[in-house]
Amino acid sequence: MGFYHVSRIGVIRGFYSLLAALVERWRPKTHTFVLPVGEVTVTLEDVAHIFGLPIDGEPMSGWINNSSDFLQSQSIAIFGRKPEVSSSSKSYIKLGSVRRIRDAEPLDTESIRRKVRYSIFYLLGSTLFTDKSTAYAHAKYLPLLRDFERIHTYSWESACLAHLYRALCRASRQTLPPAEIPVAMRWSYSERTTAWLLKTAARFRQDIDYIEEVNI
Repeated sequence: MGFYHVSRIGVIRGFYSLLAALVERWRPKTHTFVLPVGEVTVTLEDVAHIFGLPIDGEPMSGWINNSSDFLQSQSIAIFGRKPEVSSSSKSYIKLGSVRRIRDAEPLDTESIRRKVRYSIFYLLGSTLFTDKSTAYAHAKYLPLLRDFERIHTYSWESACLAHLYRALCRASRQTLPPAEIPVAMRWSYSERTTAWLLKTAARFRQDIDYIEEVNI
């Protein structure tokens, strides 16, 4: 399916101070971070290295239906049951319920497919297309999981990058361990990364301002 590396990441810590400092330097018109050393950005190659996702594949496109009927029908067709949704927005499915149902699925042939779909949907909401809540995933991703044989054919990496750019544009308007695949494991729960949690946005701003070299 192409999600093996992503499935190994686990829960990613929220380095909110670092993100705040970076968002301040994001420029929506150029999709770049403006740093003392020049302008830098996140590329498809970066996403492939960080998440271990394939670059090639079919584009993800289509219209978004935010109706409750759409969410209910898609969820029943894909998961075999109605979803638990957000109390504030009926277009968002609770990831906690997705995880619980996934873990309770038996291991017969059809249930395994449902289990895989649950796992992928959970990864989409918690890792690839996450928002600041990290607790919900939009129902617009459900149709992409309907045809089991096509799930691996989509260009998840390009969609992930597009989501990042969009999120950074929205947000801008309003010591690491050795590299490994997937690189995003650096930010998962680990004793190696707890020192980062002590830094403030002001400290991250200072660190960014004094960057002298960018490794590409």
